[in-house]
Amino acid sequence: MKIIVACDSFKGCMSSKEVEESIKKGILKANDAHEVLTFPMADGGEGTAMVFCDIIKGKMIDVLTTDAYDKNVFTKYCISQDGNLAVMDVASCIGLNMTPKEKRNPMIASSKGVGIMMKDALSRGCKKIIIGLGGSATNDGGMGVLSEFGVRFYNSKRELLVPSVYAHSQIAFVDKRYARLPKDVEIICACDVKNHLLGKNGATYVFGKQKGIYLNQMSEVERGMAHYCMKLKQTFHVNVNEFEGSGAAGGIGSVLLGVMQAKRVSGIDLVVEYSGLKEHLQNADLVITGEGQTDAQTLYGKLPLGIAHLARSYSVPCVCLSGALGLGYQSLYDEGMIGIFSSADRAMSFQMALQTGSEKLEALAFSLTKFMDGIRK
Repeated sequence: MKIIVACDSFKGCMSSKEVEESIKKGILKANDAHEVLTFPMADGGEGTAMVFCDIIKGKMIDVLTTDAYDKNVFTKYCISQDGNLAVMDVASCIGLNMTPKEKRNPMIASSKGVGIMMKDALSRGCKKIIIGLGGSATNDGGMGVLSEFGVRFYNSKRELLVPSVYAHSQIAFVDKRYARLPKDVEIICACDVKNHLLGKNGATYVFGKQKGIYLNQMSEVERGMAHYCMKLKQTFHVNVNEFEGSGAAGGIGSVLLGVMQAKRVSGIDLVVEYSGLKEHLQNADLVITGEGQTDAQTLYGKLPLGIAHLARSYSVPCVCLSGALGLGYQSLYDEGMIGIFSSADRAMSFQMALQTGSEKLEALAFSLTKFMDGIRK
């Protein structure tokens, strides 16, 4: 059999490449006659820049920026060999997994660090920036990004506001006189999330809980975001909520798409286009995809869904191997999956799951291969 392995990273556990090597090892241990091709993938979330760097043979650049809580942090992004293209993930500086669950506070988290990374790429002469929008710890609507480019937000007492969820409802006016927004630069939002900024399917209600926003805070946070959206419209004459993907990365998408006139492109499609995966799908027998946890949120455009749709377009069966299965994963069977499995074979702590992730995934791939070979006989 010709088997294609195209997985996302297992957040906080394994990179996309490491995930795929574990699966490949398990398959070949069960039957080394199979042909296994690996294609490291990303959908705009954690690891997007690294995956692109491997594909385009670019180089990773170190940059000093800030995390979601304004602490200095070194991170990396990719620059192409000719220096014209930069690829970065918001998760590399303001990532949700950078802070332990008990220490997360989305109410004060800011996207400022993303603006610093963008400015660094611009200072190096990059003419095109691809930004992976996924895995952010913030819900500030991109207020931090705008502030880094010189936009100032003031309350009714003419006091300068620090970008955060708390600041949204306090905005009295926005000063763009000293703004230095990117010019003559193509900005691409690599994002498979289509959620808008506001509403029950927006940034706060869909993604806020996993970032630490409590259910009893949702309506207040949403009102603040709506007020912020209105103030941006008054200042920049654009309704940032109207764009598909404006709710991505805690609303960073709204600023990039609405204020900076970026284009939204499917992160999966972008990586697939550069990787050459489609050529090998034409005569493949099976596609294996996966992610850290597969659940109802996967249906909002995460990588396994995109790979399942792609495999189905080539009439190739697709199986999902993930670290864990959450509520709603069964809906993926309607999207083309023929099997969805978890590598967690017994009850264990989260820390233990991270430590044994690779060997558990390898064991799952081994068992799946034995099962498939047995059925084929």
